[in-house]
Amino acid sequence: MAAGPEHTVLNQATVSPGITRRAFGVLPDGTPVAEYTLDNGRGLRLSTINHGGIVTAIHCPDRDGRSANVVLGFGALDDYVQRNPHFGTLVGRHANRIAGGRLVIDGVAHQLSLNDGPHALHGGPGGFGTRFWTIAPLPSAHDGSVALQLSYSSADGEEGYPGQLDVRVRYTLTADSCWRIDYQASCNRTTAVNLTHHSYFNLAGGGSALHHQLTLPASRFASVDATLIPEGLAEVSGTPFDFRQPTRIAARLREAHPQIVRARGYDHHWVLDRDNSASLALAARLADPASGRLLEIETTEPGIQFYSGNFLDGSLVGSGGQVYRQGDGVCLETQHPPNAPNTLDGPDVPSTLLRPGDMFRSSTVHRFGLLPRR
Repeated sequence: MAAGPEHTVLNQATVSPGITRRAFGVLPDGTPVAEYTLDNGRGLRLSTINHGGIVTAIHCPDRDGRSANVVLGFGALDDYVQRNPHFGTLVGRHANRIAGGRLVIDGVAHQLSLNDGPHALHGGPGGFGTRFWTIAPLPSAHDGSVALQLSYSSADGEEGYPGQLDVRVRYTLTADSCWRIDYQASCNRTTAVNLTHHSYFNLAGGGSALHHQLTLPASRFASVDATLIPEGLAEVSGTPFDFRQPTRIAARLREAHPQIVRARGYDHHWVLDRDNSASLALAARLADPASGRLLEIETTEPGIQFYSGNFLDGSLVGSGGQVYRQGDGVCLETQHPPNAPNTLDGPDVPSTLLRPGDMFRSSTVHRFGLLPRR
């Protein structure tokens, strides 16, 4: 993958690449949780815990070499258990909303657990972001990358989903400062699968992320109803949803566009302008001109959900002691469309059904770099 046109690769060799582990608390049932930290030796560090496969921190340097955590999170396990708005979680069995929690497979209806008004969201109240993941370090690679494998087996009937689903996810930090996520899943009964990651990014390391510049290579987005279920696809041209050129997130966030009003900001799915191949393609570019940090996201997925942190209301205190308010972090979730199981299959809404004998595979790469000095 080639770096973008305005991208300088982080290159601050500090230590040898490696993985460390420390205790991170105990779950209510007495299960101990560990935090694993991947370090690529060039200034990029990522920490994750067994609970939810949650990424608790990503540290990377700015243009002056000063490191900061660029994702929102908590300092204590109890906060993740009791009040987490999906900070850093692995999302499944099905990302995003399913209308009415109703899933019909081969003519058989399944009622999913509801946790978003009348709908199921991100796998339900007991979705993958609340489950215990087995984490194992992988052998060091010759290319200087370091990796963890996370594993979880979702039982038949969990949150209403049919079939046992066995999931493996790999987090890799590369020598050229990429965080790669590779998802793999298989089932013993036809089910619906849509896996993603739910980190809230703030490349400034604090304050508001709404001054970041965002680029989304997508000419269409899914308009939503009053409960944020997609109604159909709309052109971004001439609307606040046109991010085909770098645009400050806050620039049109207060416009009285009906879709902005309904979601209290951005909480929509964009269909990427890409082919239907399984190769990686650009999904988003997020830049913070003040710090110089740049994040480029490439994915095999057909779309991306952009959420502007609309419901952060000052009631949560982060790991650095800061109070999280609206727009202090933004999510860029690579995935299939919301409510896909209830929408006719086609090129714009590819199926999320997985059948026995088939393998779900998906990859997303987060490339951290620096804007060039002007």
